[in-house]
Amino acid sequence: MDLAEALDQYLGYLAIERGSSRNTVASYGRDLRRYIDFLGEKNITSPDDVTRLDIEAHLAGLTDAGLAASSVQRAASAIKGFHKFMVGEQITQNHPSAGLPLPKRPERLPQVLSREQVFSLLDDPFRPELEPSPKVLASGRVDARPQAAFHRDKAILEVLYGCGLRVSELCGLDRRDVMLEDEMVRVMGKGSKERVVPILGTAKRALAAYLQDWRPVLANASRSGDAVFLNERGGRITRQAVHRMVERYGAIVGIKGLHPHTLRHTYATHMLEGGMDLRYVQELLGHASISTTQLYTHIDLTHVRMVYLEAHPRAREQKGHVDQGGASTASNGGEAVEKGEDA
Repeated sequence: MDLAEALDQYLGYLAIERGSSRNTVASYGRDLRRYIDFLGEKNITSPDDVTRLDIEAHLAGLTDAGLAASSVQRAASAIKGFHKFMVGEQITQNHPSAGLPLPKRPERLPQVLSREQVFSLLDDPFRPELEPSPKVLASGRVDARPQAAFHRDKAILEVLYGCGLRVSELCGLDRRDVMLEDEMVRVMGKGSKERVVPILGTAKRALAAYLQDWRPVLANASRSGDAVFLNERGGRITRQAVHRMVERYGAIVGIKGLHPHTLRHTYATHMLEGGMDLRYVQELLGHASISTTQLYTHIDLTHVRMVYLEAHPRAREQKGHVDQGGASTASNGGEAVEKGEDA
C-alpha cells in the first residue's frame, strides 16, 4: 500500500473511530497531502522508504516557507500520528517519526479584554438609537432583516462572552440545544464531546429576544433547519461570517483585530478573577474529554450556577441597567436587584 492509499485510511480512522471534528480531519488532510507531495518529489511513495531525515527536511521547509510555528507543530503532530497509525495497522514496520520531538511553539499569552472593553463591545454598538430601520422594498413589502441581524449580532457577542464558546460551537447550535428555562446550553465541542454550560444574565436575555422576535424574520423554510444563528439569507451562519462580524464590532469600539477566540479567553480569565475554581472553568470550556453524563457526575451544576452568578460580570442584570462592577441598578428608586433568575 502506498502513502496516498494509507492516508485515505488514516483520515477515515480519525473521522469514524477517533471521532475527530470535521475541521481537524480537514486540517490533517491538508498537512499530510503536502507531506506526501514533498516525499513524492523525492520519488518516495512507500511508507517503508521514509526516513527521519525526510520528515525533518519537510518540517524545516515549512518553517523556511514562513509558516507559523503553530502550523508547523500541527503538521508534525499529523505526521507522527500518520506513521503511528500505519505501524499499528501493519501497513509497514517502518516508524521514522518515533521519538520525533514536536517543534516548540513560542510562549504567547492570549489577548484578554478588560471588563470596560467588554461592556463597551456588548453595549455601545447596540444602543436603541443605532438600531436599523426596516427597509420598504419596491413591492411595498417591509424588510426587517437589517433589524433582525442587529439583534442577532448582539446575541452572538453576548453568547460568545457569556458562555465561552468556540466559534464552531456557536455556529453549530440548534434550537433544541438551548434550554432557557433551565438556563443551560448544550454544546457539541471538539471530538464530538458534549458539555452543558450556564447561560444567564444579559446573554440569556439577548438570546431569548433573538429567538423569539428576530430569528423568525431571518428564517427560511427550506434553508434554516433547526440552526439557532442564521444569516440574512436564512441559512446557518458560518464561522467566517462570525469572524468578520466580531472584528467589525471590535473596530467600532476601538479594539482592532478582535477575534472571537479572544472573547473565550476573556470569559475564562474573568471567571477565574471572579473566584471560580480552575477545575470548573476547564469543564465549562470543554478542555477535558467529557460527555454530558460525566459533566453531571463531576460537577454540581447548582453550585456552578451559583458560582457563575457571583463570578461573571454580566450574569447579574437589571431592568434598568448593568453597571461595570457587575451590580445592576433598577429604575424604581435605584434598588439593586439580582436578575440572574428572570433574565
